[in-house]
Amino acid sequence: MIRVTDDIFIDESELEEEFVRSAGPGGQHVNKTSTAVQLRFDIRGSRLPRAVKERLVRLGGNRVTEDGVLRISAREFRKREMNRGAALDRLIGLIRKAAERPKRRVKTKPSMSAKEKRIKEKKARGRVKKERTKTGLEE
Repeated sequence: MIRVTDDIFIDESELEEEFVRSAGPGGQHVNKTSTAVQLRFDIRGSRLPRAVKERLVRLGGNRVTEDGVLRISAREFRKREMNRGAALDRLIGLIRKAAERPKRRVKTKPSMSAKEKRIKEKKARGRVKKERTKTGLEE
C-alpha cells in the first residue's frame, strides 16, 4: 500500500508500469536499455473517494484517456528506478492536489464608495475624450 495522505492509500496492484526506450542523449546506453517508464492508473477503477476521482480527472487533463486511465511518463533519468520513483511522485502529487477541497467563493458586492469612484473615473475619462474632438470647422 502506498500512502498518499492520512486517509488515502493506493494499492500497488492498481498501478501498471511499462518500461520503454528513452529518447535523448546517452549514447549507446539509450539504444539498448528501456529506462523510461509509463505509469498507468485507472482512476475509475480505483478505491479513491468519488470527489477525489472527479477532481483528479480534471487535474489530469489530456493525460487522462476516455476510459479514465491516467498516464504519466518519466524519462528524465538514466536509471529505471529513478524514473519509476519520479512517475510515482508525480502521481502522488496529483492525488494530493485532488484531495484538497477547493475553497468556496464568497460572493461580495462593491461598496458604495467603490461604485462612486468608478463612475467618477468613467466621467473624467469621457471628458478627456470629448475635449479631443474638434469643436468647429478650422481652415
